Amino acid sequence: MGVGKILPLERAFQVVDDLKRRGQRAVFTNGCFDILHPGHTRYLAEARALGDALIVAVNSDASVRALKGPSRPVFPEAERAEVLAALRAVDYVTIFDDLTPQAVIARMTPDVLVKGGDWAPDEIVGRAEVEAAGGRVVSIPVVPGFSTSALIDAVGKQKEPEGRRQESERRTPQ
Repeated sequence: MGVGKILPLERAFQVVDDLKRRGQRAVFTNGCFDILHPGHTRYLAEARALGDALIVAVNSDASVRALKGPSRPVFPEAERAEVLAALRAVDYVTIFDDLTPQAVIARMTPDVLVKGGDWAPDEIVGRAEVEAAGGRVVSIPVVPGFSTSALIDAVGKQKEPEGRRQESERRTPQ
């Protein structure tokens, strides 16, 4: 189920080096990918179309907690990586510990760096390194209506599943 696509960071560097040596274009993106939703899958498919292989770097559990707060991530890094690796659009997944992928991008220097349109061009980490190496940075528009944080908030606001609520209402004496 795609588990062979999950690589330690050093191996991911080697894979990208090999792709470049063979004249193939490596596309890189990163994120928490805490709860995968259609916004993610559409984004990843668009990113994959920009080159020959898509490498997704996933924030480690520690970095997600530091970025999103103590209640996150919802799913551990190994499970988030497994779900991403199961997607056809994703060729390789790796996990990184830093708060930003700056060091990963500087070492990997992908041919194409992709981020969501919610990042201003001058805020995209690794932009300078990729462009200095002759690569390009692409911003893919965010799919409206999809947000992991909004999804988590909405689920948290639900008190009781609808079926249980109706059942308990039937048992309430009038």
